[in-house]
Amino acid sequence: FVIVSAEYNHSVPPALKNIVDYFMSEFSFKPSAIVTYSMGSFGGVRAMMQWRPILAELGMPSIPTTFPIPNVHEAFDEEGNPKDEKYHERIKRFLDEFDWYIKTFKAGRENGIPH
Repeated sequence: FVIVSAEYNHSVPPALKNIVDYFMSEFSFKPSAIVTYSMGSFGGVRAMMQWRPILAELGMPSIPTTFPIPNVHEAFDEEGNPKDEKYHERIKRFLDEFDWYIKTFKAGRENGIPH
């Protein structure tokens, strides 16, 4: 699962947290990846740092690479394409890593889950 989250009062958005709590059994023993965004220069990293232990506790640890998007209101053009060409490199690395974790966890689940 990819969690795409804004930062709400230096924390995770309550509505998104409620959804994750409600469907927590569906998330168990599956990897997660975190994308955060904000209108500020930190790109939602405070929310990202709070998502990591939340997701790990639910049995869906996040991959090491994260994808913060700072100044989200300026990051994309009218068609939704990133203005900075480095976004393409970043997203490729992010998705390649996530794909590896997905395949690894899937192979592990085929042998059963720990409990």
